[in-house]
Amino acid sequence: MFKEYILKNNLTVIYERLDHLKSVSFGVWIGAGARYETRGNNGISHFIEHMVFKGTKTRTAKDIACEIDKIGGEINAFTGKDCTCFYTKTLNSDLEIAVDILSDMLLNPVFNPDHIETEKKVVLEEISMYEDDPEELVNDLLSEEMWNGSPLGFPILGTAASLEGITREDLLDYMSLYYVPDNCVISVAGNFEEDYLINVIDKYFGSWKPLGYCNISNERPALAARFLFRKKEIEQTHLSIGFRGFPIEDQRMYALMALNNIIGGGMSSRLFQSIREELGLVYSIYSFPISFRDCGMFTIYAATNPEKVNTVIECIGNELRNLIQHGITQSELLRSKNQLKGNYCLSLDSTSGLMTAIGKSIIITGKVHDPEEVLKRIDSITMNDILDIINWIFKEGEKGMVALGERPVSPDVMNYLTF
Repeated sequence: MFKEYILKNNLTVIYERLDHLKSVSFGVWIGAGARYETRGNNGISHFIEHMVFKGTKTRTAKDIACEIDKIGGEINAFTGKDCTCFYTKTLNSDLEIAVDILSDMLLNPVFNPDHIETEKKVVLEEISMYEDDPEELVNDLLSEEMWNGSPLGFPILGTAASLEGITREDLLDYMSLYYVPDNCVISVAGNFEEDYLINVIDKYFGSWKPLGYCNISNERPALAARFLFRKKEIEQTHLSIGFRGFPIEDQRMYALMALNNIIGGGMSSRLFQSIREELGLVYSIYSFPISFRDCGMFTIYAATNPEKVNTVIECIGNELRNLIQHGITQSELLRSKNQLKGNYCLSLDSTSGLMTAIGKSIIITGKVHDPEEVLKRIDSITMNDILDIINWIFKEGEKGMVALGERPVSPDVMNYLTF
């Protein structure tokens, strides 16, 4: 059972003990990501994630790496649309070392100008790597198109142009706005003594000065119906098809996740069985929902031979049309609910998985749901719940598509997705 503690400087600590393990995962979550950026500084959240690893007032980048390696621990970070997370996983006996290092990185970064220029080259290589991955690229392009100019559609890595313009002063200004206790959550899962944990966090993070309020994005992005073909010299054509979805706290999210399992969430799904296994038209096809604090999107991805693009899109449309007209079976619903419960429980079966679950939940929504409550919500999904969201997502909402490949794809293919 998780517990919550708030330090005097408004820093929230959420934690859960797992006494049977010897490890502990420690995460620092900042409530800022790509959607808090502008076109001019796009990529700054991700760039700060890189730069805090480059050295502090007392540690070099090598010192940080060597101190973690010396205890056999892990240290890493990731940036999303809504938040950024810095985390460690160590033996419970080395918890204080991890907290010391992370606090030093976040509270005392030096942002050496030479390191900034060097790291920009590293991130440019990362951008190039994603450009070379058509699966990642086509899904990013869909997000940018359908969020229609909203920061929610900005690429997390930024662009070469926006990255070039970011200065040391920009980094410091951004951190002064968002890297404050009021806008931060520390999540911890593993084997530790509660009093010891709070004392250690207070020792290293207690002097962090609060701002007095949180900077929360107040935009209300709306999906737009868009079609885009992007030419790229690759063997296959990659497709990403988007429909509207739900915010992360919407009660219908559980039904949508269950429906996703049936549509394209695994090897037993309808799209996989029909379009890959029976027809042999694709190697990869799947669907996934993505949800944010205030909105969401449902996406279907596929990659196929350019000559088969129209056929694949038509088959996807037929599967969705059959779903709309005939719904699902009770056996599909039961199997999907069991799959959902199994996946959820397994995701909490490690310190890093649990740390991520509770930290992300509270930084985005301000609350954490007890596992028993989540399982009850999954069990309570009804056939009517599924039928309602099928119509809401596929019949009534905006839809869009991005095609990436060498041979042009006509916007007329969107007619296959008219229901």
